[in-house]
Amino acid sequence: MFDEIMEKFADSPSQQAVIRLLLERGFSVNDEGRVVSGGIEIPNTGIAREIGVDRRVVDATTDAILDDPELRRIFQNISAIPSLMDLAPVLDLTVLTVRVADADESGIVAQVTGLIAERGISIRQTISQDPEFTDDPCLYIITDADLPGDLLNELKALPFVRKIELE
Repeated sequence: MFDEIMEKFADSPSQQAVIRLLLERGFSVNDEGRVVSGGIEIPNTGIAREIGVDRRVVDATTDAILDDPELRRIFQNISAIPSLMDLAPVLDLTVLTVRVADADESGIVAQVTGLIAERGISIRQTISQDPEFTDDPCLYIITDADLPGDLLNELKALPFVRKIELE
């Protein structure tokens, strides 16, 4: 899906940057063509400044979204989910990032969280990026406790795991 969306903006890398930001942040587009998070409007100038484009690029992108029934349906139904990842250092939480060889494989979340749960470690949040909307989807697991080295070795040995990172 992500590739199909980006293909619609293939002639404009600037508009692709707007699309990428909307998807990454969970921003939607309302009927008036304004970028919103829930009911809060995000100024197009702020979006433009964040990604280094002119405000008119944001306007043109939201117009194109509203003109395309498929894009309209997608971007009017996106919502953001609060993440504990940035708060982890402040709250003394651990963030495990799991990168996999094939994100479409079934059972990835179940196997990883199952191994953590078997150790009696509480999982505060799990975020699984959709392989349809990002080029390199990751699984993020935020826990209350440090993860022991032998558990990390066990996770790394799973056949689908390409790389693990710990913060």
